[in-house]
Amino acid sequence: MKRSLFIICALALIFSSFTTQQPVTWVALGDSITYLNDHLNETGNRDTKGYMTRVTEKLPHITYVNQGHNGWTAVGIAQNIEKLSLTRADVYTVFLGTNDWWGGVHLGTLKDYTDNTGTGTTYGAFRIIIDKLRSLNSNAKIILITPMQRSDFVYIADKRNNAFGSYKEKNGQSLAQFVDAVNNIGRLEHFEVADLYNKSGMTVKNAVKFKRLKDAATGEYRNYKYPDYIGIPFNPATDEYPYPTEAVNFTYDGLHPSDKGYQVIANMLLKMFKGSGI
Repeated sequence: MKRSLFIICALALIFSSFTTQQPVTWVALGDSITYLNDHLNETGNRDTKGYMTRVTEKLPHITYVNQGHNGWTAVGIAQNIEKLSLTRADVYTVFLGTNDWWGGVHLGTLKDYTDNTGTGTTYGAFRIIIDKLRSLNSNAKIILITPMQRSDFVYIADKRNNAFGSYKEKNGQSLAQFVDAVNNIGRLEHFEVADLYNKSGMTVKNAVKFKRLKDAATGEYRNYKYPDYIGIPFNPATDEYPYPTEAVNFTYDGLHPSDKGYQVIANMLLKMFKGSGI
């Protein structure tokens, strides 16, 4: 009887050693798409969970630290990297680039990354960021996340804050070029890349179901799908918010993910985390 009990206990111990997962700390570095995970009221409460919450619900041994900074570029992050109180972690994700594109930051080339030329370019800024993360934990897993395709953005709390989508260039640069930069750095460094722009299924066409604008001929509001809304005037001072709740699809405002969009991001990260045994 004692022998049997000993065998059962030994087997239970062996089994638990294979099934118990060690705690993992994840620092998520990003812009407003990351920041909003813990500031859902700023989505007009259209979102209920961000991508970090969704990941850690499925993998509860992971604890995340939100280092999302509303409106910041990769260059801005790099310029302030020593002021952000970044901490040692087992996993780092870097989700930046869309604000660099819209802000007209000079992209630079991969040589700016390899030569560590500083914060004059997005490529150079990424080098500063990656070097900092490696200094905190040289053995950490680093995952890069590309910008998403984006429709016309209109901030839900202030219609005057708006921007056209990724269907055309800004300051002679396309958002796709910034995506290529993230992928190029990932290949160089042998990092995994969650390519939201090319592989998530979220596109400028399906970012929202429609944009509600005034018909110039009749003065009546109409629901315009992409690309029909391009070029139709929107007056933030007088026009209704162009994305009522029924327009929400992968984003709720043309740029920031809806619950549906956040789930897509979470699913891509979950696949990477599980594949790496995290």
